[in-house]
Amino acid sequence: MDFSRIKFQDYLKKIISADAAASLFEDHMTVGSSGFTKAGDSKAVLPAFAKRAADEQIGITLITGASLGHTTDTDLAEANALYKRMPFQVDASLRKKINSGEVLFIDQHLSETAELLNNGHLSELDFAVIEALGVDENGNIIPTTSIGNSATFAKLAKKIIIEINTAIPLSFEGIHDVIIPDAYPHRNVFNVTAPETRIGITHIPVDPAKVVGIVFTELADSPASTAEPDEKTIAIAEHLIKFFENEVASGRLTPSLLPLQAGIGKVANAVMMGFEKGNFEHLTMFSEVLQDSTFQLMDSGKMDFASASSITVSKPMYDHLLENFEQYKDKIVLRPQNISNAAEIIRRLGVIAINTAIEFDIYGNVNSTHLSGTRMMNGIGGSGDFARNAYLSVFVTQSASKDGNSISHVVPMVSHVDHCEHDVDILVTEQGLADLRGLAPRERAKVVIENCVHPDYKEALQDYYERACLRGGHTPHILEEAFSWHISLQKNGTMKQLCTA
Repeated sequence: MDFSRIKFQDYLKKIISADAAASLFEDHMTVGSSGFTKAGDSKAVLPAFAKRAADEQIGITLITGASLGHTTDTDLAEANALYKRMPFQVDASLRKKINSGEVLFIDQHLSETAELLNNGHLSELDFAVIEALGVDENGNIIPTTSIGNSATFAKLAKKIIIEINTAIPLSFEGIHDVIIPDAYPHRNVFNVTAPETRIGITHIPVDPAKVVGIVFTELADSPASTAEPDEKTIAIAEHLIKFFENEVASGRLTPSLLPLQAGIGKVANAVMMGFEKGNFEHLTMFSEVLQDSTFQLMDSGKMDFASASSITVSKPMYDHLLENFEQYKDKIVLRPQNISNAAEIIRRLGVIAINTAIEFDIYGNVNSTHLSGTRMMNGIGGSGDFARNAYLSVFVTQSASKDGNSISHVVPMVSHVDHCEHDVDILVTEQGLADLRGLAPRERAKVVIENCVHPDYKEALQDYYERACLRGGHTPHILEEAFSWHISLQKNGTMKQLCTA
């Protein structure tokens, strides 16, 4: 244990084991835990609680920033330690429990959780479990690789457990920018006028009287799953790069574009890497997560600065950052997610939002969360925060997938709507790009079908649209056929056996 990381002496007598900390939870308590896309999460207390729940009938409502790393969500789900989970997850075991109804899941815009807690719209927090680099002389938390909702949890929780992770170098101190919004109705302005603007403090304020335990850990964040760009993601990136180059040529953008936001995951990361090849310079980011592509763009000289709420990278990049962090320290800042995803700032900066869709329809509605309209995948995350408020709202996906392209990701009508057509500007697949700006629904349908649909499905989708137009309407549909592609997939394992009768 590195006691030097505890500069508030009263905390030294509160050092306990992870098991002792987990024993403080009671059945049906509500716990807020640090962690945003596998970064800065609880690596000791929550896993210890999962072990306890495996032998004892006890569960909690767990609120985090976003997804947790390692096997924590798996262990909690399989131990029946969760009654309710929010606002985001990516775990297969937990997903199964959610879709069976065994765990209740609240899928939230990531900017809203802190607001709902502050406004008393959610249950009071009994405990906050927050990972820290260390604590300062006043007992305040110095965060690690994410902030997420931790500042709000520390403010509102009745009791706090701090996990000090000695695996994170002390050099990470100072990259954080923490501000806690004032109460309504006279809330303070989030006066961020550029990604590098700082408006807060570098620590999370804590009332030392609420701290009931200090737990030491020495475990790195779970690495992000990455993949080399493939034929499809390269094509998507090329379509986007060409589009942005045309925007620059038209005078609507400069070679620096505007601050970029990219969703988490393999496709988004690969698409972001495409900017390394474009004729761009002095790029910036105002996003939720800093991925491998962020630091690769910095290394290539393409990107100057990036703001987010967490750092979620692959194992090689994680090791590289730990060893060379000083060269990036003045180029990044981490903020609470209700600031990184704040509508006010996104709109002011003119953020270009690039997010991933599960499917979209011919009119531009996007489904980001549900398979066939009912089965939760991961959650909406922050895509809605950015899509509604962005200078440009872009959604990308492959046009078709699975064996023999049995699933089309462009459909007559999406089976679940996360982002309605009013919030979507650009749609991209490996087939092409549909620019929907200034288009009415019937114009949108023609552009989407022409540019984004896989060849195996283009004729069928065109036929659907033409027959729908014969029925009339501002947004033409054949209601009895609108979900026939999804029904065919459910019954036959493919969308190619289309029900068009």
